[in-house]
Amino acid sequence: MTAVIVIRPGDGHPLRPLATAWRRKSRRAALRVRTVARRRGRSDAGMVSAEYAVGTLGACAFAFALYKVVTSDGITTALTDMLVRALHGT
Repeated sequence: MTAVIVIRPGDGHPLRPLATAWRRKSRRAALRVRTVARRRGRSDAGMVSAEYAVGTLGACAFAFALYKVVTSDGITTALTDMLVRALHGT
């Protein structure tokens, strides 16, 4: 069932009670999640920073490995030959 809200001139702020109720429910839900995490003995404090650090290190390692592969003699020669053939149409 969908509630229909009719707003007429002079009604003031008919959506304010709905916004207040939604805010109250979202606060309760957030508190419930935190309480469950505490009961289980887990905390997410610092997890986001640690995940970013591991992701950054992984990206740097991958970039370094890719750089080493692309700048190796065999790959450089192959890319140069391919580029020359493409430009000369042979």
